[in-house]
Amino acid sequence: MARSETTPGSGGTPPVTPPAAPAAPTATAAPTPTAANRTSTRGNARRKRLILGTLALAALGFVGWKGWHWLTEGRFLISTDDAYVKAETVTIAPRASGFVTEVRVSDLQHVKRGDVLAVIDPGDAELAVKAAEGKLATQDATLGRIDAQIVAARAGIDQAEANLAAARSDVARTQADFRRASTLVKSSAGTQQALDTALAARDRTAAGVAVAEAGIENARASLAVVEGQRREAASVRNELAVALDKARRDHSFTEVRAPIDGVVGNKAVQVGMYVVPGTRLLALVPLDEVYVEANYKETQIGDIRPGARAVLAVDGVPGRHIEGRVVGLSPATGAQFSLLPPENATGNFTKIVQRVPVRIAVPAEVAREGLLRAGMSVEADVDTRTERK
Repeated sequence: MARSETTPGSGGTPPVTPPAAPAAPTATAAPTPTAANRTSTRGNARRKRLILGTLALAALGFVGWKGWHWLTEGRFLISTDDAYVKAETVTIAPRASGFVTEVRVSDLQHVKRGDVLAVIDPGDAELAVKAAEGKLATQDATLGRIDAQIVAARAGIDQAEANLAAARSDVARTQADFRRASTLVKSSAGTQQALDTALAARDRTAAGVAVAEAGIENARASLAVVEGQRREAASVRNELAVALDKARRDHSFTEVRAPIDGVVGNKAVQVGMYVVPGTRLLALVPLDEVYVEANYKETQIGDIRPGARAVLAVDGVPGRHIEGRVVGLSPATGAQFSLLPPENATGNFTKIVQRVPVRIAVPAEVAREGLLRAGMSVEADVDTRTERK
């Protein structure tokens, strides 16, 4: 505040000087935009509009492409990701008992049908074969002896028939002698003694014929007995031959062979292991015959028919689509084949959409590549148009 001043000699109250008004702040003038700033701002705006327009066109194109794809193809495809690669895996088990003396395969090894996988100690089987061979040889000797007896019996029949013929000729001779002696006696030219001798000779030769005939019957009966013995011995020989075949077959089981072509997996057999029929040794997976089992919902299978084209995308083979063919649909849902099938007639009921397995064949040339392994996850799309065509 300014100090008041008084004039000397003047009286009264000195005049009060009013305070000065505060000075108004000085306004700062806004800077004037330059031409370069204006050009940069317009450029940024144009870039933003270009980017937004490009994104909008891309989105519009993507939506259009998706719509076109659904209209021309997507609406005909039935898809599921509940699908897996499968194979008819074979579990190998022995048919003979014993200790394993040799293992000729390893895990992941490719084998052919008939290849030897493991060898079981063949000692007992070899002894059984030798014993069966010995019994068969003994029986063959018995048959040889009986055959010789049959030959002798037939010769006895021939001899008896010859004796009969001789006896019959003697009968004719003695009968003629008897007739002559009888005539001589009647004419008193012969003696009674000669007649009696001729009569005895006739009766003796007649009895000899009977004896010869009985000898033939006896020889024939003996032949029948021997032939019966031969049939019995031949039957026993057949049984022994079957026993020998079985022994040889059991011996062949000491070599465990591959029943199919495949890849060895889950090998459990080791040298020195004691095995019995049914022991799990290893598994064979036929990778050349893999297929895909897709589990579609029951609401999806209405248009799926055998022969329809299927496009398979395997998770383990990214970026590749495999074309397969629908082989057929399972006769029941997967729940019906489970260990404990559902019993919907008991307790409270909650409806659950069931799944039906659909088998899809994989092209043979793709299966032979060996890229597909049993258990791999697959996404399967079935094209319902192909079946209609």
